Amino acid sequence: MQPNALPPAIVGPSAWLGPEACASERWIHHLDDEELKELEQAARQALGASPDIAAIRKERFVLPTLGPRLTRIHDALIHGCGFALVRALPVESWSREVTAAAFFGLGCHLGNPRPQNAKGHVLGHVMDLGLDADDPNVRIYQTHERQTFHTDSSDIVGLVCLQQAKSGGDSALVSSNTIYNMMRRDAPALAAALFDTLATDRRGDVGPGQKPYFEIPVFSWHANLMSTIYQRQYIDSAQRFDDAMRLSPLHVEALDCFDALANDARLNFLMRLEPGDVQFVHNHTLLHDRTAFQDWQEPSRKRHLLRLWLSSPRARPLPPAWAQRYGSVVPGERGGVMVPAASWIAPLEPD
Repeated sequence: MQPNALPPAIVGPSAWLGPEACASERWIHHLDDEELKELEQAARQALGASPDIAAIRKERFVLPTLGPRLTRIHDALIHGCGFALVRALPVESWSREVTAAAFFGLGCHLGNPRPQNAKGHVLGHVMDLGLDADDPNVRIYQTHERQTFHTDSSDIVGLVCLQQAKSGGDSALVSSNTIYNMMRRDAPALAAALFDTLATDRRGDVGPGQKPYFEIPVFSWHANLMSTIYQRQYIDSAQRFDDAMRLSPLHVEALDCFDALANDARLNFLMRLEPGDVQFVHNHTLLHDRTAFQDWQEPSRKRHLLRLWLSSPRARPLPPAWAQRYGSVVPGERGGVMVPAASWIAPLEPD
């Protein structure tokens, strides 16, 4: 794309500055006793019908009081600022099964769960497994190192905190639309370079017939909407494949500019997830990050979050090229790692 042909600047609630967005607190939703009781009851009913958490569906996870609020949260995710914090589930008193079922049921009201790895896990575990982030087949959420700003492979990503780290591990958010606006204004040639198709490493989660990397631009302008997909470490590590498109000096400069803006404190903000806090993020207009952390020595105290990747039936249209990563661009049926649905599972412990 030529710099003089760039799409217009993005206006609206999805293009925000971190300190202002953080200060508003309109994105924080406190569950009252009635809503928590309703959620627990729905979770226990679901588990009574089947111990298979992956079998939970919205239509069978009835939330007459909380449901309308979740509809409003969904709309804010897709059409508004793009993030929400629901606090707080009583994870100290609920069993792991009830917590996982409640979290899964909440997610089903926002979208359809999708598998997060080649094992078919629709309920993920985010914790340090003692792995090395420099290993090209290791995904960084399995380490204690900083993740850096990135998007996940779904319309919406959800996290519930079970246990905090000893120190660090804060969540960071930044608007990818604001990054685009800044690059468009101050460095249009670099912004244009990120509309080029770039290779991104799949880090070992390769489905049948897929290349070990996908080829999608960082910025995609489609149906008058800007959608962003980004993971710098995986873009860099895709260069290990001989047939992957080479990054030019202009691409590297553009990626460096993107990173610098994402890390600018005038654009992003941090939040600390307390035990029981549930965070939802819209991947197409937001990037999220996690700071490095120091964990506890005791296994029972180690930092631990559960994760959902969700495909909303009411999500935005995506360009056809995104099917390389999402398997499909059909709302409600896209995202995740392409494994047969018969093998989808929701493990209660990391595997």
